[in-house]
Amino acid sequence: MHTQRVTLTLTALASAGLLLTACGSESGAGSDRDSGGRSVTTEQALTGVRWNVESLTVGGKKHDAPEGAYLKIGKDGKAAGSYGCNHAGTTVSVKGDTVDFGETQTTMMACEGGGRMKFEEKLTRALGAGRFTAKVDGDRMTLTTAEGDRVAFTSQPAEPDAPLTGTKWTVNGIGDGRTAATLPKAVSGKVSLTFDDGKVRGNLGCNDVSAKAEAKDGRITFGKPVTTRKMCPGDAMTTERKLLKLFDGQARYEVREGTLKLTADDGTVITANTENGS
Repeated sequence: MHTQRVTLTLTALASAGLLLTACGSESGAGSDRDSGGRSVTTEQALTGVRWNVESLTVGGKKHDAPEGAYLKIGKDGKAAGSYGCNHAGTTVSVKGDTVDFGETQTTMMACEGGGRMKFEEKLTRALGAGRFTAKVDGDRMTLTTAEGDRVAFTSQPAEPDAPLTGTKWTVNGIGDGRTAATLPKAVSGKVSLTFDDGKVRGNLGCNDVSAKAEAKDGRITFGKPVTTRKMCPGDAMTTERKLLKLFDGQARYEVREGTLKLTADDGTVITANTENGS
């Protein structure tokens, strides 16, 4: 892979301002039409929309995107996305209908199967290789280079944030603040946390757990955990030991579009999704 990959957490990406930044449109900027037929600039048409990646065509060969690959450019000039496996961020200049991406920075999660990682590498390399001409047509967007390479997207309306409490959060990643890894296959989809009435309950990979959990000002104070006492195979117990680091302490939390991120005081990072989260 030729594109330099930098290991950062999503929080670091956001705070560093290295998520997609769209520059202001200049006079004479390209324009499209919104759903009401009104003329809007290309930049306006690009922002405030979650764009699901449909395919990447390089050198005349089309590659279908894996499920979950997307790019979202906020109206504040920042965006986050996934190129197939990892969360990614970059800088981008939008002038008229010309879009020019900077160097991509990503987290370093390891995804099962080679397809996601291969697509991510191809898309990362393609976006950093040159300038694109953007075309927005209703719920579709294409980015095309002068050589004919092309990225195709379809739009998806932004979903409201799920509430922290009353939501079943399925844990999908555990890291140390710099790197994050998906859960082992043996426990994937089985680990969950639900916050309600000042408590948290769920499953840690092997045993069920409950504890006090008070959320205030972006932090959750966890009490001592009460668990069942089953013995499970290695991966389940390893996952459980990592999750237990949350308890009897505090953690910062963020909820954004179906994703919960918990950062414990020791740097342990846990990510979780709702049933419909991305």
